[in-house]
Amino acid sequence: MIPRATKRQASPRAAVPAAPKALAALCCVALAAGCTTGGGLPGPSDSADTAQRAATELAVALAKKDVSKVEFAGATGTEASNHLTALLRGMGPLAPAVTVGEVAAQSDTTTAALSYSWTFPGVPEKWSYGTSAQLVEEGGRWKARWQPGLVQPDLSAGTRLSQRRIPAERGEVLGQDGEPLVEARAVVRYGIDKSQVSGATQAASARKLAKLLDVDAAGYAAKVKAAGAEAFVEAITLRAEDENRPANGTVFAIPGALPIEDEQMLPPTRDFAAALLGRVGQATKEAVDAAKGAVVAGDQVGLSGLQQRYDEQLRGTPGAEVRIVAAKATTASPSPSHSPSTSASPASDRTVFEAKPTAGKDLQLTLSLRLQQTAEKVLAKTKPASALVAIRPSSGAVLAAANGPGADGQPVATTGQYPPGSTFKAATSLALLRAGLTPSSKVSCPATVTVNGRRFKNYSDYASSAEGTISLKTAVAQSCNTAFIGQRSKLSGDDLAQAAASLGLGTDYDVGFPSFFGSVPGETSPTGQAASLIGQAKVQASPLAMAAVAASVAAGKTVLPHLLPEMQATPKAKPLTGAEAEQLREMLGAVVDEGSGRFLSALDPPEILAKTGTAEYGTANPPKTHAWMIAAQGDLAVAVFVADGESGSKTAGPLLEQYLKAVR
Repeated sequence: MIPRATKRQASPRAAVPAAPKALAALCCVALAAGCTTGGGLPGPSDSADTAQRAATELAVALAKKDVSKVEFAGATGTEASNHLTALLRGMGPLAPAVTVGEVAAQSDTTTAALSYSWTFPGVPEKWSYGTSAQLVEEGGRWKARWQPGLVQPDLSAGTRLSQRRIPAERGEVLGQDGEPLVEARAVVRYGIDKSQVSGATQAASARKLAKLLDVDAAGYAAKVKAAGAEAFVEAITLRAEDENRPANGTVFAIPGALPIEDEQMLPPTRDFAAALLGRVGQATKEAVDAAKGAVVAGDQVGLSGLQQRYDEQLRGTPGAEVRIVAAKATTASPSPSHSPSTSASPASDRTVFEAKPTAGKDLQLTLSLRLQQTAEKVLAKTKPASALVAIRPSSGAVLAAANGPGADGQPVATTGQYPPGSTFKAATSLALLRAGLTPSSKVSCPATVTVNGRRFKNYSDYASSAEGTISLKTAVAQSCNTAFIGQRSKLSGDDLAQAAASLGLGTDYDVGFPSFFGSVPGETSPTGQAASLIGQAKVQASPLAMAAVAASVAAGKTVLPHLLPEMQATPKAKPLTGAEAEQLREMLGAVVDEGSGRFLSALDPPEILAKTGTAEYGTANPPKTHAWMIAAQGDLAVAVFVADGESGSKTAGPLLEQYLKAVR
């Protein structure tokens, strides 16, 4: 019968055995032992042996957990070492530091005081206690008498020590208004219990289980082979409510295979903000090494994303427990795999040391559960890489940072680097306003314009009725490339970069999560300068950065996105003036009233500000295009990006429209 460690029942399909106690016990890293002498007796000399020498050698050997070369009275070193191994088997690879205190001669014997100190990885409290060794002289040599009390005063014949690591309760990841985004959810862990199946059968069982669970059979079989003799080797963990997980009877039919009921910190769905939040799982070798002793193999740690970056805060501090148990009880191998074990009887089970764990601290984010889930639903059927970011203009709080399935797990929403196309004209418009233009200023919008031999044109279905001499406001609304390029002489130096920075684009900030705020490098060539004005050339932005642009226009100030309330950056750029903000809102409002974003007008009121964008990339002929659209309505600013699309209005626009409708 498989022992249980929790009272919760398994899925409705059948009862699932819960994780045995040994699965919660983690392996500890062996500590180097130190040994000192004391007690005032003379040290060893060339002419005579001393009790001090015998006590010191004994302490060094006990710290190494190998007394086979120590001279004992009434027992051989091998016999004593075998007994010591049995006494300490339940301590895993953990080793004590043992020091010698006073060595004192009494009426009929000499006694050496021994001090033990056990350190548990990541546990602040040490287990310290003292024992004493009886020393006798035989044939001119001092020897210790072997007894279990040498190891721990409460040990006796028929008992041994057993320790387990007590995991701390991991902190939750909380969203807007404290709603849980990542919390403990029921899972089932599938694996092979090597203590329940012979070596000859283990490989076959591993392959059968891997095939059943659709994991790499060869890799899993190798993992099972390499694990300890009594290890439970996990193949995969599935959510308890997963309808596709195998029936328990099918798992039990494989020799040694077990489904273990457990809990794990998980978001509401597998894909929820996955690239941003990251995942929690058993510590890898890299995670153990990086933690410098605070983490051992088998601990639950953050392996990617915010779970990894804030792992120390979230994971808390583990505890440890040491018990004296009956020697007949079997214990898990000290391998990191946490193999199942049987417990000693209650009568012989006694705790001699306990350090309680300290729970991890929650991580507070600004994400909205509803807005994030809605964003992911909107992008669910988009095949190319895509992203949607939503920001609150009044505060800069990031409400959603969703990546579509085509992003292949990459955080395109916050770290993607793409030319923003005509959505960048919001920044170009600000630069032209600062150069003296107004929304009503007249500009020329020809069908094409040539700069230093390179021919620029408007997008393919640009309305011919909007060509000729038009206002800057109309140029923004209709997204006339040639009109903006024609005004290039009005700008110089870093005018464009400064304007972009005032809208939160192009300056790096540390906001506590992976983010790309864009790049607006200076261009020396005339064609590069011209292309920059329409968001091409070397101009780069992420969906996060373009959402900040929309938010900045809506708020009339530089809005820098933040995801962690305590990590808010201070803008470095020249602030927007009230007049500049009003003029920008007028022009981006015209995009919806009369331009490329007219399809959003049905969602008024409140007023919607928007800008479409189509950015060419690559060497294909005709070139491929990225599709963008940014918008702001009320206290919500949104950026939508699709890596391969027909245009901003035809590809990104419908997704943005769907999102605004859904979150009204």
